[in-house]
Amino acid sequence: MSIEFKLPEVGENIEKADVGNVKVAVGDVIAADQVVMEIETDKAVFDLPCPQAGKVAKIHVKPGQSVAIGELLLTLEETTGATTGPAPKSSPAPQSAPPPVASVPAPAAPAPDKAAPARETQPAAVATVQPSAAPATPSGKTNDEQAAPAPAGPATRRLARELGVDLHRVVGSGSGGRITPEDVQSFVKQALAGGAVSSGGAVAVPPLPDFSQFGVVERQPLNKVMRTGAANLSLAWSAIPHVTQHELADVTELEAARKRYSHSAGAKEGGPKITMTVLAMKAVVTALKAFPRFNASFDAAAGEVVLKKYYHIGVAVDTENGLMVPVIRNVDMKSVVQLAAELVELAQKARDRKLTIAEMQGGSFTITNLGGIGGTYFTPIVNYPEVAILGMSRTTQQPVIVAGKSEIRLMLPLSLSYDHRVINGADGARFIVKLSGLLSDPFQLLSEV
Repeated sequence: MSIEFKLPEVGENIEKADVGNVKVAVGDVIAADQVVMEIETDKAVFDLPCPQAGKVAKIHVKPGQSVAIGELLLTLEETTGATTGPAPKSSPAPQSAPPPVASVPAPAAPAPDKAAPARETQPAAVATVQPSAAPATPSGKTNDEQAAPAPAGPATRRLARELGVDLHRVVGSGSGGRITPEDVQSFVKQALAGGAVSSGGAVAVPPLPDFSQFGVVERQPLNKVMRTGAANLSLAWSAIPHVTQHELADVTELEAARKRYSHSAGAKEGGPKITMTVLAMKAVVTALKAFPRFNASFDAAAGEVVLKKYYHIGVAVDTENGLMVPVIRNVDMKSVVQLAAELVELAQKARDRKLTIAEMQGGSFTITNLGGIGGTYFTPIVNYPEVAILGMSRTTQQPVIVAGKSEIRLMLPLSLSYDHRVINGADGARFIVKLSGLLSDPFQLLSEV
């Protein structure tokens, strides 16, 4: 008797996933709950166990293939005694698998189908942004057809609202023509590539030439994380009018204080490492309280700025699979030591692909630190739906005039990018000057925390 093993539900509102490493071969006899392959969603990779025992008769998928929920993965043949014997250690619901959640970014309940102002959300991608103008193509539908709700789930509808996409213009690839989040993203990318018109004019992307005529080439497919990041960053750059301002912060005293703590008894007893990123998080919160429009989102549909009363800071983490942005919540309510411990934990989970979707949602401001790699200044892309992001580069010793005398000071390059629709240049300068002052004076930083 044949047994069909299909892709089960792997998380709420997740309709597709990519196949990673297939850990069985045709002819293998497997025990119940044995791990047979890896499954990759936008931000997580986890082992997939097969609940049935038997002999692998056919493998219907291959690594890198995108499969829908309910799609056939393996065909097994029943074998006598196959259900006995210990199964390899595995977790049917590993931590990295996106847990079922009742809401999306910055928790928002599923909205009704009829048009409404875009709700504040934080997509699970690293830096996600939508074009301000919805790609428009003739739908060919009647008014009655357009009045009926498009076949799409709550997550897809939320994404469409964020992108400004009319779901009636999107062709669904799911069962029965159901529209998936991937369909919406593909629609926007195709519209941009085909010359979608935005406030800045037409954008037309010409096809690539045949590079092989010039020499040997190699094509490398992007993994799920990189594909999502590429789409989101492209949309971010297209949608937000970016301005980036730079400043040098004198962190000589702050670095000395940080090193003193690192050599203290508390740090030596196994306490978390206090980094410049952690100190910057506390300084950023103080600056956000002084300039609330930096801790906001822009609702283009309603013509409103959504000011947030919470301080959830996203920190970009470089991993071999791509950029990820875990979010540390309520930074204003936590000590530097608490933040350091939480950042270490989340950064490691990001590198291990163990972050949950909830741990990457709800951010109100993002910090990205390239100081460990090098460089001076750069222009970070705002992490939608936020309106500002801080970039930090490598500190260097530089001569500075202090009280009329030249001194060698440790200077930290800061790069602040922001949405010019919400923040004007003067306030951008005030914010980065305020932030630089906090980082330059440890006493001021501590007194305002």
